[in-house]
Order: sequence, then structure tokens, then C-alpha cells
Amino acid sequence: MTERTHATVDVSSVPAQPAGAGIYVLRLVEAMAAGGEVDLDLVAAVGDARRWEAVAPAAAVHAVAPGRRPARLVWEQTQAPALAERLGGLWHGPHYTMPLRADGPVVVTFHDLTFFDHPEWHERAKVGYFRRMMRASAQRADVLVCVSEYTAARLHVVLEPRAPVVVIPHGVDHRHFGTEDDHDEQRLTALGVRMPFAVFAGTLEPRKNVPALIRAVARLAPDFPDLQLVLAGHRGWGGREVDAAVASSGLGARVVQLGYVDDATLPALYRRAAAVAYPSLEEGFGLPALEAMACGAAVVTTSGSAMEEIVDDAAVLVPPNDEEKLTEALESLLAGGPEVTRRREAGPVVAAPHTWARCAERQVAVYRQAIAGAG
Repeated sequence: MTERTHATVDVSSVPAQPAGAGIYVLRLVEAMAAGGEVDLDLVAAVGDARRWEAVAPAAAVHAVAPGRRPARLVWEQTQAPALAERLGGLWHGPHYTMPLRADGPVVVTFHDLTFFDHPEWHERAKVGYFRRMMRASAQRADVLVCVSEYTAARLHVVLEPRAPVVVIPHGVDHRHFGTEDDHDEQRLTALGVRMPFAVFAGTLEPRKNVPALIRAVARLAPDFPDLQLVLAGHRGWGGREVDAAVASSGLGARVVQLGYVDDATLPALYRRAAAVAYPSLEEGFGLPALEAMACGAAVVTTSGSAMEEIVDDAAVLVPPNDEEKLTEALESLLAGGPEVTRRREAGPVVAAPHTWARCAERQVAVYRQAIAGAG
């Protein structure tokens, strides 16, 4: 019988309405707890215990980290080492950083290397700190996890890590993201969304290249007079560029900005969309594209980074920042036809092997690898 593994996971940076890396942490912890192969301690933000107790009922939740980012990052270096020593076992930093004075084994997850490759896509105050911490994590952690082969390759080039690097792709929550209609039309009508529409889902921030999508839809608007463009996701920093693009597009009310949407609404958007566009300039993984494919959506995304790695031939790929190619791809998806039908049918097949249970199994194996290596 395999000896049980004990791990402390720092979940303190996951907001109440998670996206991207926050979804990764939430679903990974949930799947590891359900798998029953690891005893979990979860380090949460002050006041956030109830959520994590519901996600992982058997875990011990320590809601002690400050909620605001600057104070939380200071706490990680000044207070977390003592907590890690008291809890024992392994520490998992799922978002680039780790307590540098931690004595026990440590695993750190890297999502991408854009703090180095594209600092202009991030708030200036974050770039210097995360660069320093990522360098330190690459040298001090016992095992590094990357969410894609693309990210792993960039990690080796940029930081030359000392630790072993293991690639563990994200999963898809197939309970929600599937092809079965769940009162989709009623949900969307209540939000002011009508067919036909194209949709982008994700944080509205510079790397997502949403202004280019808005301009592409504006070019197509005369030929598709009923087409809406739906933007679903938080407003990140740089949201003014999206506002400026909408204002100059001439689309007016045909752009529907929903903000953050829940796990029932997002799949409905994917299933009913004439096209799902994820024109991000670069991603460490690109989970929205995979979730959309699980729903049988017609997807267009960009080549050259992790999205190309995960979508196989179920999505249309265009070069990043090529607005002409993006416009052509959207037009082809909106027009429909046998090739679009083929891609819609291929999407769920490509997405099916990506499960959070599989992700959790591989993560627990990494914990054991780190513990054995540190011993």
C-alpha cells in the first residue's frame, strides 16, 4: 500500500471569482481532495476558509494570509516559513513563488514566462517582484511544474532551472463543459445575448488582444448585420483599450460586455456561439479554448504558443496579431459548412482526455518525487 502523502498548498491568491491560474488552483485542489491520495493543508486568505472547506472538506484550512497582494507577498516570505515548518510535509506554491526560507520540500508551478518575455503585458509593480521570485523558485524548488510543453521550453531557455521540470496540462471540468444543452437559450436571452454571436471569454487585459477581435468583427459587420460580439470576463488592467476599440468600431450595442459569468452561463455561450475567438498573443496554456472545444464550439485561436499545442486540428489557428487572418477565420466560422461541423465534432474528442482527476494524479506523483528527492 502506497504511503500517504502530506502537502500544504498555498491557495491564498485565488480570488472569489477565479479565472486562469485561479481556476487551475481551485480545480486541482478539488480533484486532489476527491482522489484521496494526499492529506492536504490549505493556506487561504483571511476570511476565505468557508470556500476552501467546501472545495476540500477533508483538508485542514488555515485562513491566515493577508488578502491584499502586497501584504500577502510579504507574509509569504516572513510568516509562511514558520507555518510550513509547523505543518510539516511539502509546500506547493501554485503561482510562481515560494517561501524562500522554507526547510522542507517545495514544488512550484510556472504558468508562463511572460514576466520576462513580455513585461509590457503586466502591471509594472508586479514585473520586478515576480522576475526575482521566479528566478529564486527555479533554483530553490525541488520540482517545478509547467502547465504546457511550451512553458517548459521557455522556462529552460529563460531561467535554466536547477530543479527537475515536469509538464502537467490543465484539465477540463466536464461536469459543466460539455455538449448537452442546459436551457442555454433562456440563459442567454436573459443576459441580452441573441444569436448569431461571436464570443470571447477571459480577462480583458493586453495579452488577450481583444481590441483586434473587435476590429475584426467590425469589418464583418456589414455582411453579418445581426451579429453580436459578446465579451465575457473580468476587466483586467488595460481595459481602457477595449473601451476605445468598442467606441471606434461603430458596433455600438452589438458589443455585449457581460463581465464575469458563472459555470452555467459560460458553457451556454460556447455551445450557442457561431464562433468562439481566443486571439491571445501568447498563453502558458489557454484553458478557455480547450473548455470551448469540450462544448463543441467552433474555435479560432492563435498559433505559436500553448494554444497550438492543445487544440490539435479542432480549432482554426491564425498568427498572433494578424487581424486580416483573424477576420478571415471568423468569416469562415460564421459561414458554417462541413469543415466547421468537422471541427465542432472534433473538439470534444480532443478535450476528453484532459481531466482534473488526471491532473491531480500527476500532481501527487510530483509531490512524491519532490519528497523523495529532498530526502
